[in-house]
Amino acid sequence: MGIYVNPGNISFQRARFSNLYIDKSMLISKLNDVYGTEKGFLYVSRPRRFGKSMAANMLTAYYSCGCDSSQLFAGLKIEKDKSFKVHLNQHSVIRIDVQRFIESEDELDSFISNIEKSVISELLKEFPECEGFDSDSRLKTAFDQIFIQTGKGFIFIIDEWDCIFRIAKNCKEKQKEYLDFMRGLFKGADYAELVYMTGILPIKKYGEHSAINIFDEYSMISPKNLGEYFGFTEAEIRAECEQQGMDFAEVERWYDGYRVGKLHIYNPKSVADALTWDEIQSYWTGTETYEALKAYIDLNFDGLKEAILAMLGNGHCVIDPSTFQNDMTVFRTRDDVLTLLVHLGYLTYDRETGEVFIPNQEIQQEFMRAVKVGGWDGVIQSLERSRKLLECTWALDGDAVAEGMSAIRNETSSVLKYNHESSLTSAVLMAYYSAKAYYVNPIMEFPSGKGFADVVYLPKRNVDRPALVIELKWDKTADGAIRQIKEKEYASWIEGYTGDILLVGINYDKEEKTHECLIEKYVKMD
Repeated sequence: MGIYVNPGNISFQRARFSNLYIDKSMLISKLNDVYGTEKGFLYVSRPRRFGKSMAANMLTAYYSCGCDSSQLFAGLKIEKDKSFKVHLNQHSVIRIDVQRFIESEDELDSFISNIEKSVISELLKEFPECEGFDSDSRLKTAFDQIFIQTGKGFIFIIDEWDCIFRIAKNCKEKQKEYLDFMRGLFKGADYAELVYMTGILPIKKYGEHSAINIFDEYSMISPKNLGEYFGFTEAEIRAECEQQGMDFAEVERWYDGYRVGKLHIYNPKSVADALTWDEIQSYWTGTETYEALKAYIDLNFDGLKEAILAMLGNGHCVIDPSTFQNDMTVFRTRDDVLTLLVHLGYLTYDRETGEVFIPNQEIQQEFMRAVKVGGWDGVIQSLERSRKLLECTWALDGDAVAEGMSAIRNETSSVLKYNHESSLTSAVLMAYYSAKAYYVNPIMEFPSGKGFADVVYLPKRNVDRPALVIELKWDKTADGAIRQIKEKEYASWIEGYTGDILLVGINYDKEEKTHECLIEKYVKMD
């Protein structure tokens, strides 16, 4: 049993018998299905503290011939799988945590050679009968010689693969050298029976160095068929909350909201801590300062701050994630920044709609901290006005709502483009920030009647509040906005979802820089 070659199962043993353990062992079945095939090169990226290392430790314990893990997997789902005994502790495993070799930029010049020397040192002890390599050989040479002489291949489990792109963000030459090393290690390697790598960012590609594309990538943008292993599912959390007497609704509000394909998943770090300490608070965000988030949302990209403000108001923002360069320094558009925030866990991505949004209360608080110290003049004041503006809406006080909208636009003019139509939508979402306590996330461009309502707020289940159908106008009239809602029957499609419905028409006069608002109760058709 070694550290890097055929390691033991102690790390997984600690997780397996901790106070909270949720069975994710069927991930093993997915890997067994692709073992020894062209699909046996997997790269799984997800945010920090989302269980990457735990999964790597589980796979190591299962495959490594350096230990006996039969008792660790007793009673887990994978035990009943037909492939379970076929691969249990039957393989030579190479387990590398790259971050152990590059904890700072001071180690950039030596970390690759240190990885090679550390692994080769153990290979020489594990395979003393093999010739053709020594302590000064390249790692690929050692694997080739062992495979040729013994016919035995290796399973590679590599954790924190991308740490160089995070620790040494601007060291392009070292990043290229690392990509060359990894490409040489796995491209056309007959000795690689299965490779499972983890990280936070998608695989970085540099022109011709995209040869590492032998890997299938599973990410927060595209989880494919591994989504349920990215975090805890609703069914898993319901069961744990019931067993431990925790309020599931509160756990859901604070830690749910991450979309991976068609699934909703919960932040595993935060849920585990909340259930352990029987207390709801921010746990995941406490592992990193809000300054990390602030650095990205303060970037000067057109429309970025408006998008952030809209999402603070529980809105969604359509993005194109395909232009992201898979690093933390190359940003060309606001979409590149927002895509990075998805991979970092600060936003989540809905593949069906192409939208990003803030997933839950825990992350909402982190954005609020970043905005509060970021010099976003007036934003916090505007959000604090939200409660009164919402009450004025329920009271049908259009004049007060118009006055509140004007104040919010004035307070945020340094962030929003005041005379720009998209800023009106962002301001409305910010104005109704407090609505999140009573309403589900606002629906933008809601398809109803004969067109699309600009913004619709539907009350949460068992909440006695009216639905809001909001139509926005630019240099027209609030009365015209109300007429459009009625003529195009925007409210007709939500009659069955709610009790009372309020029609809200808001107009902005560009010349006068004033807002006008009319609010009416919707009269349902007999």
